[in-house]
Formats: sequence, structure tokens, C-alpha cells
Amino acid sequence: MSVADVNATSTHRNCAFADNGLVQQLVGPQNDNLNLLEQRLGVALNLRGNAITIDGPADAVARAETVLRDLYTRAGRGAAVEPGDVDAAVRMSTANAAAGAPVIRTRKRHIAARTPNQATYLSVLQNHDLVFALGPAGTGKTYLAVAQAVAMKMSGDVDRIILSRPAVEAGERLGFLPGDMREKVDPYLRPLYDALYDMMPGDQVVRQLESGEIEVAPLAFMRGRTLANAFVILDEAQNTTPVQMKMFLTRLGENARMVVTGDLSQIDLPKGTVSGLDDALNVLRNVRGVGRIDFGPQDVVRHDLVTRIVSAYDARDRTGAAEPRT
Repeated sequence: MSVADVNATSTHRNCAFADNGLVQQLVGPQNDNLNLLEQRLGVALNLRGNAITIDGPADAVARAETVLRDLYTRAGRGAAVEPGDVDAAVRMSTANAAAGAPVIRTRKRHIAARTPNQATYLSVLQNHDLVFALGPAGTGKTYLAVAQAVAMKMSGDVDRIILSRPAVEAGERLGFLPGDMREKVDPYLRPLYDALYDMMPGDQVVRQLESGEIEVAPLAFMRGRTLANAFVILDEAQNTTPVQMKMFLTRLGENARMVVTGDLSQIDLPKGTVSGLDDALNVLRNVRGVGRIDFGPQDVVRHDLVTRIVSAYDARDRTGAAEPRT
């Protein structure tokens, strides 16, 4: 194992655990998780039996112990401890947000926040009938909303899950695509299917899609309906028009929840068309009962490189530099 540089003012701590089997899950194959934690926090970690010694600056040592104990608890619940989980625990320790953060329980997995903003999002999802979640790809805004929907259906709080996206790329040309309507629109809804299969056994997803307990449909199919006793998610909402957004929001019925997700930096509408998401955020700014969460590059929980890519594009956008012609 590599050893982080430490100096004479460093702190030493011995972090002991009761279950050696869980410790092996914690440290990962070839101590990969410990090596990653060393890089993230600038500490030196050494495994000795069922204990891990930590050396480094006092604040970093304290954070490292918090992360190790959180990951040990995670392993004790039967969850995997992978590099992404190490990064998540480090992020949460930064804001001391791990304690008391909500956990969503679905049939296939328990889903916990990986960033302080995600922890706030989970609380907002539990306490608001309408939630807007904004931010770049990889921040979990849609994934966590689907998880909350599945959990609420499992508990009987809602009877149906309705997932929708605007099929902007198809425009008015859906009728010219091959196949029936579901085959025409499925490519635009695939990310929602992927999230469902991550939360539920495949046979249950298929059965509930066939029974109508779960509905995945393009935004146009929402017109004229009242959506009661349902958890409704509108994904990629930056690609709605103001008329479409108003139509969608006014479908909210009794005992229903709505989550609207989108990224205002990724609008695919024709040039000069106002985004319905942007419009709704302005119109509903002071409306009681509406929740909002804004994610940023620091909340991206995909590959580290994705975070750096998002940050680079944000920096370019802030400078106002022109996009290259294609």
C-alpha cells in the first residue's frame, strides 16, 4: 500500500472493527478502497488485522475515521463497498451530512445520498408534492426520483408510477418512424426504464408495465388526464414549451406527487423557443409547497472525469466564449 506523506505534527489513530469479514469488504480487493481514501484525504492508512491505523493532519484523520466507520456500517447492511461508495462517503463527510440522511429502500437495493445536495433532495422529495430538480447529468436527479417513486408504491402511498419525457428529437415526425407508438417513443424513455430495472426485479417491472401500475409515456400522452394517487416524474423538462409545462403541472390530482427534472444548459428546443422549465421556475418562484434543488458539478457521482468535463463546460459558459462552428 502506498503511504501518504505525514509530518511531525500529524495525528495517529487506531480504528478497530469487530468483524474481520466486513473489514475485508471495507478495504476492497488489494486494499483498493484504502488506497483511494488515502488519495482523497491525504492520510496514510495501514491494515493490521481487524484494525486500520490512520496517520495525517488531525482534521483529515477525523474525516477518514468517519468515512471508514460509515463504510463498515454499509458493509454490515449487506451493501457493496466500491470506489464510488468511498467517494460518496468522503463527500458526505465534508459537510458532516451523513448522520440522519434519508435512505430509500427498494426491492433490489437501499439508496443513500452520495453528496450533501442529494441528502437535501431526498428530504425535499419526502416533504413536497411538487419538486423541481435542476443540474447536469450524473447528479442523480432522475435516479433518486425514480427510487422515491418505487419506494412509495411499495409502501402503498401511491397506486401508480408515471414516467414521462418530451420526445423533442422526434418532433412531429413520430408517425413516420417504424413500429407501434411504444416502439417509436421507447428510445427517448430508455433512461427511465434503466432506473426502474435498477430498483425492481425485471419480472415485476414487466408485469407492472403491462398492468398499467407503471406507465412510461411521452409528454403528449398527459394531455386531458388527471393524475391522482400517482408519483409522476417529468424528465428532461428543459425541452418542454411553456404551454406543455403548464399542461403537465395542472395534471396533478389528489394524493399525487410530481417531480420535474432538467438541465437548463442542455436545451434542445428550436432557437428562440422559451423553455417551459425556465418559465415555470419563474412563475412558481413564490408558490407555497413547491420544492427546488439545484445540483452542480460537485454532485456528479459518475466517473471523476465527468465531474471535470462538467466543470470545464461551466467555466467556458461563464466566460461567454463562442461555441465552435460544426
